[in-house]
Amino acid sequence: MSYFKHESAYVDEPCEIGEGTKIWHFSHVQSGAKIGKQCVLGQNVNVGNNVTIGNFVKIQNNVSVYEGVILEDYVFCGPSMVFTNILNPRSKYPQVGAAFYVKTLVKEGASLGANSTIVCGITIGRFAMVGAGAAVTKDVPDYALVVGDPARIVGWWSEGGSWISYPDIRKVPPTSNTTYPVLASQVFKPGTNQKYRLWEKSSNQYFVNHADILVNS
Repeated sequence: MSYFKHESAYVDEPCEIGEGTKIWHFSHVQSGAKIGKQCVLGQNVNVGNNVTIGNFVKIQNNVSVYEGVILEDYVFCGPSMVFTNILNPRSKYPQVGAAFYVKTLVKEGASLGANSTIVCGITIGRFAMVGAGAAVTKDVPDYALVVGDPARIVGWWSEGGSWISYPDIRKVPPTSNTTYPVLASQVFKPGTNQKYRLWEKSSNQYFVNHADILVNS
């Protein structure tokens, strides 16, 4: 066995678990699940039937990843955060089986804070950051920081987890290639005649390299 499973954990067959993955106390991986390499499943984690989990994913204690959820590489699930897979649950009228489950996609590098809730049927973008306790009811763009109930965008975070600060940050989301757009009127550093170094120009937008923003903002 190329992965570690604590003696109190259960792994149903058939399933696929990558090399170096660790499954800790009282966790349960159900049949049909696919888990990549070097993942960590903390205490009391449930991975539902046919769930797909990428490589280097960390799932903290007390998280259930239900059927219909896809976690790409490097996703972080904080303690006791919640996924769902039915939009209109009724105990009297059960909806059981894959035909009823609404899919949720969490893209590469996204972080889901402790006790956050992800309503099914949405996509969490690459390297997005969901704040602790947030209730996410709609798609989250790449790199966005969302907080609150319902969750709303309050800023943008870099791939490495640093706050991205530049003019009018809430209105102009970053691109996915580590350059970040600002309006032409915002090319000058606020209050000075110092310009950001331009990465490229398209239409009336200038693109500023992330490293320069961190230095010059």
